[in-house]
Amino acid sequence: MTITRLRRMLVALFVAAAAVAAAFGDDTVRVVHTYPHDAQAFTQGLIYLGGHLYESTGLEGRSSLRMEDLDTGRILQFQDVPKYFGEGLTNWGSTLIQVTWQDHTALVYDRFSFKLLRTFQYTGEGWGLTQDGKSIILSDGTAALRFLDPVTFKVQRGVTVRDHGKPINQLNELEFVHGEIYANIWHTDRIARISPATGKVLGFINLAGLLSDAERSTPEAVLNGIAYDSEHDRLFVTGKLWPKIFEIKLNPEAAKPAATKHIQR
Repeated sequence: MTITRLRRMLVALFVAAAAVAAAFGDDTVRVVHTYPHDAQAFTQGLIYLGGHLYESTGLEGRSSLRMEDLDTGRILQFQDVPKYFGEGLTNWGSTLIQVTWQDHTALVYDRFSFKLLRTFQYTGEGWGLTQDGKSIILSDGTAALRFLDPVTFKVQRGVTVRDHGKPINQLNELEFVHGEIYANIWHTDRIARISPATGKVLGFINLAGLLSDAERSTPEAVLNGIAYDSEHDRLFVTGKLWPKIFEIKLNPEAAKPAATKHIQR
């Protein structure tokens, strides 16, 4: 083999490797619309249902359950949750389910009146919550996701979320979108797209630059909150103490070179 041919082969291999690396890059997004959001809301759970947003907020003495108008940000219904540190939120039938951080307690409300119907217990911490039409899915700040029976709330099964074999810890707020679990990763600007069957990370959505540093009131004003409008195929994201909610669309091309700007407007 000549040196020239060897060099050509090495160049070809380098180009192929670069293409594979790009193919596994983070998904990019464009902002479709921006909506107002209560900048005092320490967002822990967010869902879109029946034309409204429902939100669970946290912090001791400031936790709440809310129904909000998307366009104006106006709070239409409010339930104080004084005894607990509110965390993830999801719906099941005519109920809303809100988990709490370290009290091992989930609160089940009537969706329309916000009347507390019952509570149930679980082990470990409560961080994020969603459902796939068959099970309630719970995150606890580790790489584990638990699938719970929606009636008995007993654990049906679990998966460990991994990216190329590496566990992805600090999974926070959850949403079920197009057959995948979307998960905020605490203190990052990334959302993991997860296979519910295996826990394998299918990709990441990078939202760096979505909200400017000047608009973040504290270091804890981090990305957290994903809601999906399945009827109109709209995806919304926000964060703790963020003054805005963003409607976003994933770009058709799944990957961009590292130098490419992630947010398009």
